[in-house]
Amino acid sequence: MCSLQVKAGIPVSWILLDSQSTVDVFSNKKLLTNIGDSKRTLILFCNTRKAIITQKGDLKGYDSVWYYPQGNANILSLRNVEEKHKVTYDSSMKTGFMVHKADGNNLVFMPSKRGLYFSDVTNYTAHVVTNTADSIKNKYTVKEYANAHKVRYIQDIIGRPATKDYIEYVEKGLIPICPVTKQDILRVKDMLGPNLGSVKGKTTRKTPERVTINTLDNLPNGMLEAHGNVTLATDIMYINKIPFIITLSRAI
Repeated sequence: MCSLQVKAGIPVSWILLDSQSTVDVFSNKKLLTNIGDSKRTLILFCNTRKAIITQKGDLKGYDSVWYYPQGNANILSLRNVEEKHKVTYDSSMKTGFMVHKADGNNLVFMPSKRGLYFSDVTNYTAHVVTNTADSIKNKYTVKEYANAHKVRYIQDIIGRPATKDYIEYVEKGLIPICPVTKQDILRVKDMLGPNLGSVKGKTTRKTPERVTINTLDNLPNGMLEAHGNVTLATDIMYINKIPFIITLSRAI
């Protein structure tokens, strides 16, 4: 049963997260695949409205949801979502509801002017585990987006510290005339993604797979006859005073 009062005018690209709904119902066909008749029938009540729904479709990265083209919104039940994924919410952080996936992707639901928590998936290839760059940018003001770039710029200058350490530096006044706040730092990952320089610098080298040297048994006889003896021209080239051995085979 759904107790959300769905009003006309909600963009078709919005996915709403509803704490009062016990079912997942979508009206936008473009967000679903494999739409077909269901073995069960859903009788949906929204205030004085009654609907009989007989079709379901698959929402990529989530599960099957009810499909009701006459509806006015795409609704995910908070209860159903938290049974499949970790959901976090901290009102003090102003980051909305965060739906976390095991692969590290998140979907953010921010409040609209009407108070509905939504995620805008304008790009129809997006789904419940990802956010498009435009939809993320549209969640924030111009000033917040500008401050995010300041956060990243300062972070690069001071050696790309971890978020926890970065916040500590700002709160203790260790960065003179710092133009950013704790809230700006907390928003930057959602807005701009992870700091690639930090990820590269802190990622340890993985042991490569062993290279297996193939024998010459499988080579064509003609190639062995023509190129059985290989002459290599060798030289040493320096790049930033680091020596590299360069070889060039003749004829091949």
